[in-house]
Amino acid sequence: MAVKHYFRTLLALTAALMLCTGLRSAPAQSWKFAVMSDTQWIGNDDGKNPNSVAVDIIRQLNQQFISQGVKFVIQVGDLTDSGSAIALNTTAVFRQELYNAGIGFWPLRGNHESSMAAANQFVSLFPQTTGGFMNDTPGSAFGITTDPGQPIPRVSGPRFFAGTISPIPTAPTGFTGLCYAFDYSNARFVLLDQFTPTTGAAHSTVDANQVAWVGGQLAGRPGNTHAFVFGHKGIITENHVDTLFGSDPSKDVADQDAFITSLDTNGVRYYIQGHDHMHNRSLVSVTTGTPTDGISPKVENVLLASDSSKFYTPGNTVANAGNPLYPGIQSNDDKFDVPVFGHKRQAQIAQELHTIGYYIFTVNGPRVTAEFYSTALANVAPAGCSGPNCEWLIPSTPTLNFIRTETFGYSMNGREFLVCEAGQPNCNSSYTQIADTFNGTNAQILSGVNGSAARDFDNRNFIKTVDTGWTPAKANQMASAILTLWGMADLGTERTDVYTLSMNYDAKGVGNGELKNGTVGLATRDDDGNWINAVDMNFGGAKQFVYGPWDASYKLGTYGIDQSTHTAWAVVNYNGDFVVAKNISPVQSKRGN
Repeated sequence: MAVKHYFRTLLALTAALMLCTGLRSAPAQSWKFAVMSDTQWIGNDDGKNPNSVAVDIIRQLNQQFISQGVKFVIQVGDLTDSGSAIALNTTAVFRQELYNAGIGFWPLRGNHESSMAAANQFVSLFPQTTGGFMNDTPGSAFGITTDPGQPIPRVSGPRFFAGTISPIPTAPTGFTGLCYAFDYSNARFVLLDQFTPTTGAAHSTVDANQVAWVGGQLAGRPGNTHAFVFGHKGIITENHVDTLFGSDPSKDVADQDAFITSLDTNGVRYYIQGHDHMHNRSLVSVTTGTPTDGISPKVENVLLASDSSKFYTPGNTVANAGNPLYPGIQSNDDKFDVPVFGHKRQAQIAQELHTIGYYIFTVNGPRVTAEFYSTALANVAPAGCSGPNCEWLIPSTPTLNFIRTETFGYSMNGREFLVCEAGQPNCNSSYTQIADTFNGTNAQILSGVNGSAARDFDNRNFIKTVDTGWTPAKANQMASAILTLWGMADLGTERTDVYTLSMNYDAKGVGNGELKNGTVGLATRDDDGNWINAVDMNFGGAKQFVYGPWDASYKLGTYGIDQSTHTAWAVVNYNGDFVVAKNISPVQSKRGN
């Protein structure tokens, strides 16, 4: 045992030395991680979900993560419903399928595991949060009773790393292994625990010491790397009133403003949380500003869909005659922030209720693409209530058939633009504000307006966060850098408003004949990754080539070359990758109407 301990310590010290001295392995070109949320099982065990843990949902998600080829999975708390010792053992051992596939698992506690006893057991069950080793669950955890239909997975393979623990700064007293950070490739992951520490000291909200620890982890990471911050509770959430910082979102102004400012200053685009059992994305600002004022620090609060038997509905019972579904509700932002600060601090981006879901993040150099997969549930019933603030339950776990419901993302070499729904006051609804440049390639949207009329459950308008990103040209047939656009589609569809995209091209090696016959122009990737004419991926429209500048009268499917300005343009209705390319194929539309 002494030799075993020696080598484990040596490996951990070596990993820490590599981090501190900057001896990091070269980042992979493209890699994935997954994020999941609360796995409580409420009510009677249906024969698949023992000890208050949604084991059957966990196991179905495990297979999704294995098939998607992720490097590791992060769960943002509420690993159990009861928080008991046997429940924590249960949730730990059923991650074994991930370890057996060489996939890491990085957990957080939630309010259902908030006790001192749970804190100490958590650190024992998940030693990766202190030393980084995966597939090291204590043998005693496997001695649990379970349902006949859920045999405990067998352990196979050696221990392994799926990231390197960041040792500096150290976590606040009692939070070692509860608040922790790790690096993987070109990204740092910071996991924030707000509950009772291993010492038993009273603790239920994030304090100044923890905010400072998060800031130190973010500021101390290597340059040109991504950063993601995770917690169980949110900054402003949709059903629960309680937050990271207090009993409602207007509490502890100093710490939450410092937290949001730290995330914004250090380039964190997503704060990712659970607790509310629904999919919701929103921009949240500091208390002194708004998300759309252009100057106030803000962060995107990504609230994750449920992975449990429980689903919540948004809203608070306060008079709000503007809501056509439930006139007696309003959002937490309206109820608590507006009276205290005089303005809203939250701008809604997307929302989906009463579905089980998971998230795949693909990191490709400076770019991050997030995909939300969800499944509709036919057998969802309210637990003794209807309307707002309801707890909805499923009595048993169905076979989960996931579809990709939403795609969003960003790039460190791009920009983000906020595009409001048409008609909203003091907010730009035109896509023509979107313009960016990279390595001599200029991209500009020439036409298009956010025509969405979607609303959330609380009858709030959505805002589109449109992001740009860039990749250098990789083939001789490309005459520009590659532009990526995210964020123009509503949740549940890949179809966007009709808009015109223009990009300039390098005229070297491009002949007049190619320009005039339409074989040079904007291209995009098809479903197999091949570069084809951009308008061939439109939803509907008639394909037509124009040799000359764009005109506002041109309809969906029209594309052209303006040789006088060395620009290619196309009228399209989807997001993706775009480049000016030679030899674009004159094929028919791939998607139809």
